[in-house]
Amino acid sequence: MLLLKRRRPVQLLAGTAVTALLATGLVSAAAAAASPVTSIYAAPNGSGTRCSAAAPCSITTAQQTVRQARAGHTADARVILGDGTYRLAAPLDFDAADSGSPGHPVVWTAAHGAHPVLSGATRVGDWTASSPSGAWSTPVAATSASRQLYVDGTEAPVAQATPSQLHFAGGWKGSAQGYDLTADPAGLAFFSALTPAQLQQVEFDYPGGNGQWTDSKCRVQSLSGTSLTMDQPCWKDVTDRADYAQASGTLPSMGSSQMPASIQNARSLLHPGQWFLDQSSHTLYLYPLDGAEPDSLDVELPHLETLVQGAGSLARPVHDLTFSGLTFSYATWNAPSGPSGFADVQSNLHLTGANNQGMCSFSNPAGSCPWGLLTEPHANVSFTAADRITLTGNRFAELGGAGLGIAYGSSHNLVQGNEFTDIASTSVLLGCTADPTPVNPDPAHFPDYPTTNPDTPQVIKDNCTPDPSAVTGDTIGTNEIATYNTVSDNVIDHVGTDYPSASGITLLYSRHSLVTHNELYDLPYTGITAGVIQGHVDSADHPSNSLNINADNTISYNLIHDYLRVLGDGGGVYMEGHQAAYHYQADGRTIDFDATMAHGLQVIGNVTYDQGPGFASFYDDAGSEWIHYVGNVQFHNSGANAQGGCAPTGHFLVEGNYFSAPAGQYICANAVDSHVGSNTSIPAAPGPNDIQLTALQSAGPDPSGRGFAETTDLEADYVSTPQATFADGATTMRVLIAGAGFGPGTPVYFSGHAAPKVQVLSPGFLIASLPPGADTSQVSVGGLVAAPRISAPASGATGVAGTFTVHGSGVTGDTVTVTDGGTTLCRVTVAGSAWSCTATEADGQHTLVAVQSNPRGVDSPPAATVFVVGTAPASVRLNDTDPDIQYVGFSYQNNRGLGDYQDDLHYASDNGSTVTYTFVGTGIEVFGEQSGDEGHFSAALDAGTPVSVDTVPTDGQRHSNVVVWSKTGLPAGVHTLVLTKVDGTYMTFDGLEIDNS
Repeated sequence: MLLLKRRRPVQLLAGTAVTALLATGLVSAAAAAASPVTSIYAAPNGSGTRCSAAAPCSITTAQQTVRQARAGHTADARVILGDGTYRLAAPLDFDAADSGSPGHPVVWTAAHGAHPVLSGATRVGDWTASSPSGAWSTPVAATSASRQLYVDGTEAPVAQATPSQLHFAGGWKGSAQGYDLTADPAGLAFFSALTPAQLQQVEFDYPGGNGQWTDSKCRVQSLSGTSLTMDQPCWKDVTDRADYAQASGTLPSMGSSQMPASIQNARSLLHPGQWFLDQSSHTLYLYPLDGAEPDSLDVELPHLETLVQGAGSLARPVHDLTFSGLTFSYATWNAPSGPSGFADVQSNLHLTGANNQGMCSFSNPAGSCPWGLLTEPHANVSFTAADRITLTGNRFAELGGAGLGIAYGSSHNLVQGNEFTDIASTSVLLGCTADPTPVNPDPAHFPDYPTTNPDTPQVIKDNCTPDPSAVTGDTIGTNEIATYNTVSDNVIDHVGTDYPSASGITLLYSRHSLVTHNELYDLPYTGITAGVIQGHVDSADHPSNSLNINADNTISYNLIHDYLRVLGDGGGVYMEGHQAAYHYQADGRTIDFDATMAHGLQVIGNVTYDQGPGFASFYDDAGSEWIHYVGNVQFHNSGANAQGGCAPTGHFLVEGNYFSAPAGQYICANAVDSHVGSNTSIPAAPGPNDIQLTALQSAGPDPSGRGFAETTDLEADYVSTPQATFADGATTMRVLIAGAGFGPGTPVYFSGHAAPKVQVLSPGFLIASLPPGADTSQVSVGGLVAAPRISAPASGATGVAGTFTVHGSGVTGDTVTVTDGGTTLCRVTVAGSAWSCTATEADGQHTLVAVQSNPRGVDSPPAATVFVVGTAPASVRLNDTDPDIQYVGFSYQNNRGLGDYQDDLHYASDNGSTVTYTFVGTGIEVFGEQSGDEGHFSAALDAGTPVSVDTVPTDGQRHSNVVVWSKTGLPAGVHTLVLTKVDGTYMTFDGLEIDNS
């Protein structure tokens, strides 16, 4: 057996540790002697072969001209792209022939003042009025296939509705093939009305179906009688996943009777703002918001899945290319529309084959090898066998897959100062699931590992390259390990728009990777993940089932906030598996702690706040080992622990951090050899006097790389309580404000009064002084934007027509966005202090929320109106997933099999967690669970006196889906209910019933 030499924890000076670690990062080549530069000019409408400033050529001709110049030994070549949209008929492919040389990269850049867009879409026009009224249609090419449509630069949602909006009765009975709809006549009628071709386009969405960190999607295959058959292998991969041995983390199956949260992709589901592509008739349908005519809109239908692809071989890599000032937009990813669907496992890695895919010898029968060989999201821009590629100052936006992928022996690449936004999957994917061990990292101690968990050259070539036939001659060894790649100073927000289990940045297997000074926010799941599934068969009891080549990687000085906004059980930084190869003492058997930790994962100086439901902000989960945390900051994170996990292996050093919550917290199984000490406790909601400001200033993009960070839309996500500071005999009250887009001169207002002093620490933090007599009840950063007024429909109104006009007042020139349950109904510009738009809604209660934004993107407080379209039903049951229910501190769980309504519920463990719902009615019932591990919550209606509710059963038995509190006899109109957890281990919430009498 292996022995571990233990050591006492030591405190390192953060600055010294950081300097030593980051010294191993990317080193630029020495400046080469000046040489003439060949400038090649391209334009969207370019033609001919001159490629001059006066006569630019096409982008493809420009590429051929570069190749000719490089073949003629031209030292420096520069492609200058003029302004406009370059509509690519095929991906722009780069290989060794397109390469520069060390110190002399071929540069692809925007002309001065230009904003070139590399697009994989066709602009759609020639629309004809269609049905329902307000919808339009147009013929498209027979080859058209896309999971995205973009309207005026924003992704439009595909046609969809929830089962309750369709008045489905529920009660679907699942099987290995699909569902029996006998108990749901309305659902059966809906699907029976579709043709077989239309039915095969219908997709079901299952957020949380395979664990609260997942969102799986499967399509329908056919309908026969009452039997709705689902696509295979998607259905089996979602509902019947194989078990595996020595598990330290679960990959749960979804119950086959779980109903989808939404039904998508049928013309009959079309609502305002949505679209549908009928592939059988080659017709595109669009229902624009607010009655707009689509010919006045920029409607982009993607036809490419890859925009740029740099693919070399290990023998002849693509190398020395620079891309700057470009925008990569409008591409799709169609694989999830196929029979495999999107059987989500973790961080957008998913199953596409057998239900034991990637389980190797740990399942019975054995699955594919190596362990964790899952399918990755497709990257719309990718580089494999690529060296010294630089991407800087670019925008990756409106993309249907992952933004950027780098894999297969790619080394010394730099991704710096870019913006990644509005991306369906992850922003950056570094590595490949198929190459954990291109070489055995410890042959002396694990000589048989290649036979127990094989990772063959052919598997690597088949899964890590776009064209395995192009790399058949490659010899796989250490040359296949991705090394010295840097991802720095990027702004990453609103990723995972279609696949919300996406992490902001995803690291798989690599060495000397540096992820530093990025800002990541408004994320549905985890901020940065290092290791996905890697450690699910490792723990302290069996730490070496799954080895990999990870070593010397660093995650430092990143600013990560407002994450886990959609899914749960992730973190600001989430890790799994081995993060270093073992180093031994002279006896060859005892692991040397210091030497191994020196090559482990260094997590340094990161700042996280505003976390959604999750266990830990710095989350070392299944099989994690060899991680050093130093100088990190964690606060305002919904009661999560600062650091910890479930069934890690251990060997952690946690020191010199600033945490508002406990560290070293482990559930499932304890970590071994974990050293936690010399950390500083800070309040959960710190002010400017509570926290080391240099730590806040250092996180996020460096001053030299703040182009996008200072110009992104302004938002204020955190405002502390005021704190006093004393100087020159005077007392000043100050607040700490955190958000995005702060820059020199950013104004702050308190209840309409300008702050007399604003100290901008970074694009993510500032300190503002309060004017005398002001408070923090209303804080506006970047401008003073008042809430718009909604005049109609009036709050409490009933009998509103299905198509109605929303109108109100606002500030001329500002934009008002109206949403219902998070779905945008209309977006209009205020003219003459008034605004209006037309919306269509189904019968039932609706809550419209209007937000006013100024040209800098500063949002107002929301205004809302609650009303009923049609006749208010005598009673209506709402599941806990209803989008109008607001949660603070609650998590979601499904598939308990305990009788929960629709087999799911929300729960909270922290006292003070709340559920809020505003409704029109005369009575309300609250459903939940009665159990011995619950306690009391309070119910306050219309800001009245809270009523205590006891949910501990008198008979000592668990009771699910029962009424735990109710109120009748309310006056007709609008009411607001707030439920607050008071005591007990848990509070559960399983939905509501609204009554009208």
